[in-house]
Amino acid sequence: MDHGPSTNWGEDKSAGYKTRVGLWMFLVYCIIYAGFVVINSVWPDLMAKPMGSSNLAVAYGMGLIILAFALAVIYNHMCGRAEEAHNNAEDATKEAEGEA
Repeated sequence: MDHGPSTNWGEDKSAGYKTRVGLWMFLVYCIIYAGFVVINSVWPDLMAKPMGSSNLAVAYGMGLIILAFALAVIYNHMCGRAEEAHNNAEDATKEAEGEA
């Protein structure tokens, strides 16, 4: 059951950018999630307030899930663009060196 040789991905030129974007998005999500926890801990009656056919706790929880998905899509888009930009710049540099 040989899976063949592993691929060589090389150096990730956009790793620093992707790390910064991920940490900022994590911080944003943590702050919003902390708001959910604080409201549940300090003002539990507020979470029981009706919101449509449900209550604020369910709406806030669903909002957190939707936010996590949206942040993942945004992260993927931003990091994909950064990788393309770094790879294109690297290719242009290699072409310029080849022409010299």
